[in-house]
Amino acid sequence: QVQLVESGGGLVQPGGSLRLSCAASETSGVIFRIDLMGWYRQAPGNERELVATITKGGTTNYADFVKGRFTISRDNAKSTVYLQMNSLKSDDTAVYYCNANAKSTVLSPLRSYWGQGTQVTVSS
Repeated sequence: QVQLVESGGGLVQPGGSLRLSCAASETSGVIFRIDLMGWYRQAPGNERELVATITKGGTTNYADFVKGRFTISRDNAKSTVYLQMNSLKSDDTAVYYCNANAKSTVLSPLRSYWGQGTQVTVSS
């Protein structure tokens, strides 16, 4: 079973920056394969929405509302994905969730896993 643990959320003023991290791990210690990884967010009263994704090879995709402000990256050796968020706005306030498509073992099906979420609050 793959587990995703996010960190790096918090309170920041408008115009500020935060860096989120999400580390993937498996109870046996080794994850067989991680494909697409990404970040989503959900604000109160809204549906969860895509923020950014990144393939194992490093190809990225961003929602229009974060282009030029957020950067997604990953370290395959550490099974970790990052989200650098700059020029933050009050509209960016939400719970940010990490997602990974992974096979925990060679015999496991490819599944979508989610982290528990980390709160990002942009306010003066």
